[in-house]
Amino acid sequence: MRRSVLPALRAVSRPVPTFRSRPRFPHVGRCGKNTLTSTADIQFGQPLHETHPHLIKAGDLTPGISALEYHHRRAALTRKLPRNSVAILAASDLKYRSGAVFYEFHQEPNFFYLTGFTEPEAVAVIEKGSSDVEYSFHLFVRPKDEKAELWDGARSGVQAAQDVFNADEAWNINDVSNKLPDLIRATRSVFTDIGNGGKRSAFSRFIAGSDPKVDGLAKLLQSANVKPLRPIMNELRVDKSEAELACMRKAGHISGAVISEAMRGKYGSEKQLWADLAYGFRTQGLDGEAYVPVVAGGRNALSIHYVRNDAMLREGNVVLVDAGGEYGGYITDITRTWPVNGRYTAAQRDMYEMILKAQRSCVSLCREDADTSLDKLHR
Repeated sequence: MRRSVLPALRAVSRPVPTFRSRPRFPHVGRCGKNTLTSTADIQFGQPLHETHPHLIKAGDLTPGISALEYHHRRAALTRKLPRNSVAILAASDLKYRSGAVFYEFHQEPNFFYLTGFTEPEAVAVIEKGSSDVEYSFHLFVRPKDEKAELWDGARSGVQAAQDVFNADEAWNINDVSNKLPDLIRATRSVFTDIGNGGKRSAFSRFIAGSDPKVDGLAKLLQSANVKPLRPIMNELRVDKSEAELACMRKAGHISGAVISEAMRGKYGSEKQLWADLAYGFRTQGLDGEAYVPVVAGGRNALSIHYVRNDAMLREGNVVLVDAGGEYGGYITDITRTWPVNGRYTAAQRDMYEMILKAQRSCVSLCREDADTSLDKLHR
């Protein structure tokens, strides 16, 4: 199955699932092995409107972004690819701090941008054939697994990859070593940024060739015409849609409000201020912190990327905060400096006002008709 890259020819939207095409699951205490599961019982590996209406609006696949917009993104990528080529993107692997203790999962940004899928152990392939107006979207994901989901939480599964995420073809991630080589051999060019990585997931084992049953992607690509995908993705992502701008504004508005509130607080240490910011981002509607923040009191602010955030905040000093929240994959980056005790000394005020004047002068030139650039502003 191929999709048109022209919205006028075909519009993709995610229907509300009926669940009757989904696998049946056994219910304890009911007669028979297979009983149709109700919509209340169906769970996915990420929030959807059907399960989390307080987080995802009707028609959206992820916060603020519709399934149709994800189709438009894949179509836009296809228009930039040559005929008979594929783009291959891998989801992030779950990373571990120590033993079985893992870090919070964060999806690979370009993979998320094109799919809206937020689970690990997944691969997306966007295939362009001999036509400039069609593409095929292939998605490899973890299968439903009752035992694994009892331990780690729900997975979306292979069927949802088609029903919810609009893949034309979906497969078990464990089949990647059988299916992906055929897709690669049938093309003239492969666009990807995947390199040798970790070895925990099925796809990472395939990449590294550590599984004796497969040759590994690196070996497979040796005879292929491989080109970097990132430059194309960067170009695609420069122009933001109205939906993206709305997400960015929400992230910026809430982040700014949280930092403004922190300016009115009294904190004895950098760690206390950091904790209050992180708490504010989450409780006010964002997904969490956009990055490890800088919370630097006194001389610590002289280090651009000071992130230990473990010193005391002392009277008479100022504190520099470089922080922001994230919403639906869109982040904010805000830097502000203020006195620990709420009152500037005369010298601090003079310095602050001088820097503020320079900043406002630069911001006033950030217009389309100013015929300038960030490089020129810094000079």
